[in-house]
Amino acid sequence: MDVLGTQFFKINSINKLVLYFIFVTFVALSAFRIFLLIHYSERIVSTGDALYMLIQGARVDLVLMGYVYLIPFLVSVFLADNKLSGYIAFVIKLWLVMAFTTLIFMEVITPEFIAEYDVRPNRLFLDYLKYPGEVSSMLWAGYKGAILLGLAGLYISLKVAFNWVKNVPSHASYSSIFVRVPVFFLAIVIGFLSIRSSLQHRPFNPSMVYFSNDNLVNTLILNSSYSLLYSAYNSREDRDTSQLYGAMPENEIIDYVRSNMNVNSDDFISSKYPTLAKHRASYRGKPKNIVILLQESLGSRYVGSLGGEDLTPNLDRLMQEGWAFTQLHATGTRSVRGIEAVITGFNPTPARSVVKLEKSQTGFFTIASLLKSRGYQTQFIYGGESHFDNMKSFFLGNGFSNIHDLPVFDHPHFVGSWGASDEDLYNEAHKELSRMYKTGKPFFSLVFTTTNHTPFEYPDTCMKLNDSNSSEDTRKGTRENAIRYSDCALGKFFEKAKKADYWQNTLFLVVADHDSRAFGSSLIPIEHFEIPALILGKDIVARRDERLSSQIDLPPTLLSLAGIDASYPMTGFDLTHDIPESKQRALMQYGENFAWMDRELITVFQPGKIVKVFKHNGHQLQTELSLTDTLKKMKVKPAKAQALFGGLAYQKGLYDFIDLKGGEVIQH
Repeated sequence: MDVLGTQFFKINSINKLVLYFIFVTFVALSAFRIFLLIHYSERIVSTGDALYMLIQGARVDLVLMGYVYLIPFLVSVFLADNKLSGYIAFVIKLWLVMAFTTLIFMEVITPEFIAEYDVRPNRLFLDYLKYPGEVSSMLWAGYKGAILLGLAGLYISLKVAFNWVKNVPSHASYSSIFVRVPVFFLAIVIGFLSIRSSLQHRPFNPSMVYFSNDNLVNTLILNSSYSLLYSAYNSREDRDTSQLYGAMPENEIIDYVRSNMNVNSDDFISSKYPTLAKHRASYRGKPKNIVILLQESLGSRYVGSLGGEDLTPNLDRLMQEGWAFTQLHATGTRSVRGIEAVITGFNPTPARSVVKLEKSQTGFFTIASLLKSRGYQTQFIYGGESHFDNMKSFFLGNGFSNIHDLPVFDHPHFVGSWGASDEDLYNEAHKELSRMYKTGKPFFSLVFTTTNHTPFEYPDTCMKLNDSNSSEDTRKGTRENAIRYSDCALGKFFEKAKKADYWQNTLFLVVADHDSRAFGSSLIPIEHFEIPALILGKDIVARRDERLSSQIDLPPTLLSLAGIDASYPMTGFDLTHDIPESKQRALMQYGENFAWMDRELITVFQPGKIVKVFKHNGHQLQTELSLTDTLKKMKVKPAKAQALFGGLAYQKGLYDFIDLKGGEVIQH
C-alpha cells in the first residue's frame, strides 16, 4: 500500500506533488504541536487558550508553507513534458524532499531542546551550530537517546518523501496557457497572503500571536523551523532595541541612566562618552591582583547558605569568610551574558552579548583593558577551547594579553565533552597565578569553569559515587552531583591559594555566570536570575550584603577594592559605598524581555507589547499594576532608558575604552 495513500490523491504531475507536500507538512506540523500542547498541558491550562494556540499555530504553519513551497509551485505550473522540464522537476523534487525532511527533523528534536532550554529552538540553537566539535561531543555523551530518535526521524521522513517523488512525471497538470496563467497569479496572491498573514502595516511576526507571560507557551504556537528562521533573520544584524521596546529621545536615555549611577554630576568628564566618569577607589594601598572565578550555571537555588539545596558546603564555608552578596542577580541566562556583565559592566540587551557582536571586538571597554593600561598582566584561563562563543577573539581584542586554555594545559587528568575538569582547571590556575606573582607585576585573571554543564562529566577524585545506584543523590551524570564536584574542586583550590604567596595581595571574586536553567511560566522568572557572589581575600572583612544588586556592580566594586582610581563608562555601582535603597536595582534580560527590578516593583518590556509593571516578593512576580501617569513617570521611563541604553551605547560607540594616561582627564 502506498505511503499515506498518495495513489488515492492521483499525484500525476509536479504541481500536484507540491500541493501534496503542503498538505502533509501542514498536517504533520499540527500533529507535533498538538503533542506538545498535551505534553505541556499543565503550563497551558492556566491560560485557557489551547484552541487559540492551535488556530494561531495553523497561521504560523501557513506562513512557513508560503516561504518553503510557493516558489516550487510557481515554477511547476509551467513545466512541460520535455528534457529541460525534467531537470527542473528534479530540482523541485530534491527541494521538496530536503525541505520536508528538515521540517520534520526540527519537530522531532524539539521536545529535547525544550526540556533543556524551556523554549523552541531559537538563536541558541544557531549559536551552538558554530561549534560542532564541542556540541557533538556533549550530545553524544548526554543525549544518545535524543540523537537516535532524531536520526530515526530523519531517516523515516527522508525515505517517505523519496517514495512520494520518485515516480511522479516531470510535467504540470495544466496544458492550456489560459489555465496556467490564472493558476500562477492565484498562487502568487494566496502565497503572498499566506506569508504576510496580516493586513496591517507590517507582515506577520511572532509578537502578533504571543499572548502569555509564559515564554514557552508563546513559542509552542510557532513551529520550530519558523522559530529558527526568524531567529536567523534577526541575527543578520544587531537590532535597534528601540524597535522592540519603543523609541525614546537620546538625551532622556542618558539623563535617566546618569541619574541612577550614584556618581556626582561633577565627575562626568565627557559629552562624547556620556557615562564616562571619574571613580576614586576605596582602597588606598598598593594595587591588588584580581582573580575572577566564574562558575558555570550555579544558581542560588543550589547554595545552602542562600536558602537553596545543600550542594555547596565549600562555597557556604567561604561565604562566611568573605563578602557574600545574598541578593545579587545575573543579567541573563547565557555564559556570554555573564562574561559581558563581570568583564565589561555593560547593560544587557536583546541582541547577542557584546562578546559576539562585530563592533565590540576591539576597542570596547573591559576591566582587562583598563588594568592592562595600568601595567597588569591579563589572562583568561579556561578548561575548554577558548574559541567557543567567540571568547578568544573578544578577549584578545579587548585587553587580555594571554589565553590559557585546554590545548596548553599540562597533561589534564580528566577531559570531558566541554574540556578539562574543574580540578585540572584550578591546578592550571594555581600554577599560572604563582608564575605571574613571581614576575613582580600585578595581574588580573578570569578563570571560567566547565564541569557544571550537560552532560555533567567529572572524575571521582573529589567524591565517590555509585553508578549502579539509581538514587539522584548518588548517580553520576546529574546536575546536582556536578555541582557537588565543582564545589569540591573550588574548596581544594582555596586550600592551596591560602597557602600561596599570591594570597597576600589578591582579591578573589567567586560568581556564577547564570543559573542552570531559566524556565517556568513567569514573564520574568526572577528566582532563576538569583546567583551567588563572594569577594574573598586576606584583607576582606566577612559580611553578608543584603542589598539588591546586579552582576554589573561587580567590576566597579573590584576595581575600588583593588585600589584602582580610574575613569570608565560602567554604570554599575561601586558597592564599597552606600547605595540608597531607592537606587538599588537588578537588570535582567530574558530572551527578548527586559526587566528592571527595584525594591518594590519590577518593570518588564516585551517586543511590540505594552510595558507591564508588577509588585514582587523578591523571587516571583505578584500583582500587576495599572499604568497610571505617575507610575509611567516614576518607574516606566527610567526603566525604559536602562533597557535602551545598551543598544544606544553599542551602536554609537559610547562604551569605547578610553585610555586616560596617568589619570589625565580628556575633554570632548
